[in-house]
Amino acid sequence: MYSIAELYQQYLRFPEINTDSRKLKPNTFFVCLKGDRFNGNDFALQALEGGAGVVLMDEDHGIGDSRVVRVENCLETLQDLARFHRSQLTIPVVGLTGSNGKTTSKELFKAVLEQKFRVAATQGNLNNHIGVPLTLLSITPEHQIGIVEMGANAQREIAFLSEIAQPDIGYITNFGKAHLEGFGGIEGVIKGKSELYEYLRSHGKTALVNSADDLQMEKSADIERFLFGPDEPEPFQFDFEDHPSGMKLRWGRIWTSTQLTGAYNFSNVAAAFRLGLHFGIEPTQIQSALQQYVPTNQRSERRQTERNQLVVDCYNANPSSMKVALDNILVLPGPHCVILGDMFEMGPYEAEEHQAIVDQLGHIDMERVLLVGPAFGRTHCPPEFIRFATTQQAYHFLDSNPISGYTVLLKGSRGMALETLIPLL
Repeated sequence: MYSIAELYQQYLRFPEINTDSRKLKPNTFFVCLKGDRFNGNDFALQALEGGAGVVLMDEDHGIGDSRVVRVENCLETLQDLARFHRSQLTIPVVGLTGSNGKTTSKELFKAVLEQKFRVAATQGNLNNHIGVPLTLLSITPEHQIGIVEMGANAQREIAFLSEIAQPDIGYITNFGKAHLEGFGGIEGVIKGKSELYEYLRSHGKTALVNSADDLQMEKSADIERFLFGPDEPEPFQFDFEDHPSGMKLRWGRIWTSTQLTGAYNFSNVAAAFRLGLHFGIEPTQIQSALQQYVPTNQRSERRQTERNQLVVDCYNANPSSMKVALDNILVLPGPHCVILGDMFEMGPYEAEEHQAIVDQLGHIDMERVLLVGPAFGRTHCPPEFIRFATTQQAYHFLDSNPISGYTVLLKGSRGMALETLIPLL
């Protein structure tokens, strides 16, 4: 049986990790992971035939090839390998988590830090117990800074990921009503996300904190911090202006226009600016990076079609992000239409939280409201709100009743697939 130190030597020979049999390439380190619907061990022979340099297996398929390395558990070995690799790195690593805005913050951090450094960062939203190890193992000797996004839907998961990533600087975007079922309510969310602060505190590391967020300040007490916010003294004082063309950030006499919608993005943009200052990047370079950043991947993504202006925010949804998205859409020119899909992982809070969104809609000036999914279908709402049990039903409705001349918000959990409605808008 290989030790992690011995396996690490194999990784150094073949540093490109692959866990997807659909993306087989020669000279890669193929890890046979298991899921509910797949078993990577079944593709070991295919990986070998494709020229893999190493194939990590945790089942005996009778393959007699010197490139096969047998271990007890491939996932745990991958995590141990990433932890070992992290211990060899001498570059700073920034770790971030939070209920909303993790991926946007990560992309902003990357855009800013790339003005001066070679940066390795989490790809997409690969931020779980598999994605974090893969991110760390993608860091090469050429990189100068690492950025690791960490996601969780239950307590102790951030603690586990922090022990793998071992961040030197930690940032929590916010505490919101996300994954309530797994965390056991908002108090569980706060406790679970604060595990990053626990790691920083116990290891003498540093936190990046918005001083205007009282709860973040409380939970990060007794940690070495560098702060930003409207009430901080210059040069760390930031403010913003919520403008229809995009949120504008003020730092001293410098105004930075962004292509991000919503006041809720202030903290993420200001954090990226402050992080850049911390690493000695020139303010004009930071400004340029933030101005050029364009949100993608259906996260507050602005699209202009022939008929409507769209705000596509249907990668994920929870009560906190849904509320601020509704507040934000009203800043944009009207008339307004919202198409909202069910919020997942609410557990016993499902009825209460969906009803709260409907109640919020009932108190704001919204010309058209379309609600999609069974959870919204069980709410009590005004008769003018149109409800659909499925996204497919909403598709057929919009196909027969086209919408034109609106600012349209599309917001729902990933499983609702509201992006399939975009061609009709």
